Amino acid sequence: MPVSDTPAGRPALDQGRLADVAGWQVEVVPETPSTNALVSDCARAGTAEGLVITTEHQTAGRGRLDRGWTMPPRAALAVSVLLRPDVPAERWPWLPLMTGVAVVGAVRELGYDAGLKWPNDVLAHGRKLCGILVERVEAPADSSTGDGAAAVVGIGLNTSLTAEELPVPTATSLALEGGAPVDRTEVLVTLLRHLSASYAAWRERPDELAATYVELSVTLGQRVRAELPGGGALVGAATGIDRYGRLEVLPDRADDTVAVGAGDVVHLRPAPTTDTGMQ
Repeated sequence: MPVSDTPAGRPALDQGRLADVAGWQVEVVPETPSTNALVSDCARAGTAEGLVITTEHQTAGRGRLDRGWTMPPRAALAVSVLLRPDVPAERWPWLPLMTGVAVVGAVRELGYDAGLKWPNDVLAHGRKLCGILVERVEAPADSSTGDGAAAVVGIGLNTSLTAEELPVPTATSLALEGGAPVDRTEVLVTLLRHLSASYAAWRERPDELAATYVELSVTLGQRVRAELPGGGALVGAATGIDRYGRLEVLPDRADDTVAVGAGDVVHLRPAPTTDTGMQ
C-alpha cells in the first residue's frame, strides 16, 4: 500500500474517501485525548448507530485493563465506532471478539499475516499489532431518546510506527511487517467494511462468527498461563471458546476445563516430554 511521501512520511486521512464507506458516518478530528470518550458522549446524547470517530493524534487513549495507549501523530489508527446492538445483553461479551475477527480479516486482505490472541489482541508473527476496547454506555436515566444501551468499539491499530516508537518491544506495526509505507485511509475503509460483515454475522449468524474466530485464533491449542484479575494464575491447555466468549482452559493434571472470562493470557512453550526408555 505505497503512498506518496510527505515530510513526515505520514499522510493525513482522506476525508473524501472515508465519506464513501457505506453504512458508516466517519468524522476525523485533528487531535483528541480519546476517541472512545468522544463517541461515548455521543452515545449518551442519543446519536444513532454507525457513527465513527477517528483522529490524526490520540494523546490519552485507554486500552484493556485500563492500560494507557498513546501514539505519535498519524502513526496509527485510533478509531471508535458507535453500535446499538439489537441482541440480548448476555451475548455482548462476544463484541470484542467480533471486532478482532474484523481487524484480522482486514489486515489479511491488505496482505499482512495476522491472528487473534484471546480475547482480542491482533498479533503479527507473535507481536501485538492492534488492541481493542469495547465499552457499554447506558442511556441517562432522564433520556428521552429511548435508544437504551450502546456499545463503543475502540480500535488502536499500529500503522507506521517505527521500531524506536513502539510502546513495548513486543509490539509491531504494519509498516514494520510489510516494509513499506501504509495508506491509513485504505486501512480504515477496509476495516470498516470487515466490521460491517462481522457485526452482521454476530447478530444474525453467531455460530458462523464463532467458527471464524476459532479459525483465526493463535491461542487455541496452545499451552497458556491465564493471569486472573483477582490474583493467581491458571496454567493449562487452551481448548475452546464458550458461548459467552470465555476461554476454556484445561488445567494441568485436571479433568475438567475452566472458563476464563478476563485477565491476561500468556502463550507458553509446550511442556517438555520425558523419555523414560520404556516401550
